[in-house]
Amino acid sequence: MKSILLIGLGRFGKHIAMKLHELNHEVMAIDKQEERVEDVLPYVTNAQIGDSMNEAFLRSLGVGNYDVCIVAIGNDFQSSLETTSLLKELGAKMVVSRAARDVHAKFLLRNGADEIVYPEKQLATWTAIRYSSDHILDYIELDDDCAIFEIAVPEAWVGKTVGEMNIRRKYNINIMALKRGGKLELTITPDTRFTDGEAMLVLGNNRDMQKCFHL
Repeated sequence: MKSILLIGLGRFGKHIAMKLHELNHEVMAIDKQEERVEDVLPYVTNAQIGDSMNEAFLRSLGVGNYDVCIVAIGNDFQSSLETTSLLKELGAKMVVSRAARDVHAKFLLRNGADEIVYPEKQLATWTAIRYSSDHILDYIELDDDCAIFEIAVPEAWVGKTVGEMNIRRKYNINIMALKRGGKLELTITPDTRFTDGEAMLVLGNNRDMQKCFHL
């Protein structure tokens, strides 16, 4: 369990709060708008109404005591930038800031952000990849070249074993797990047989994925 300071409780921030609650983390939530603060109260350990650009207010929160500080402010870049900078000046261990554009990311990184998240950009990439293919069920980008895909087992593979298909040798792709009935089967051997209606988690280079699955 981690202690997390969450600043900015718009739609993005609220969803973060809900997921952190589900994961049993301790969350202090901050926003200038009372209505937003009240909306997240069921999902956070504590919440306060306040201006994150106010140094005295941030200092009173003891930002250095949190494992992670998340700046989820999305509609006011100046506020996001100043908040990010203040957090680092006040001793925050890890600052994760939201960016909408590449130029915003550059300024945030120069002014204290340790990591950047692009919710719109990342979701747009996921949507384009997910829905432009008949086979991809989910997608997690690891870097610019590699990703983990959840892919429906191709019809031509049904009834064959992992060893018979030998995609690791042919395409340098690793089968990490099979998904059967909503449950993951993590023990994959050359004798594991593909069946109809299941999916698999595969890890590999994007180009190799395209060649193997004709994405």
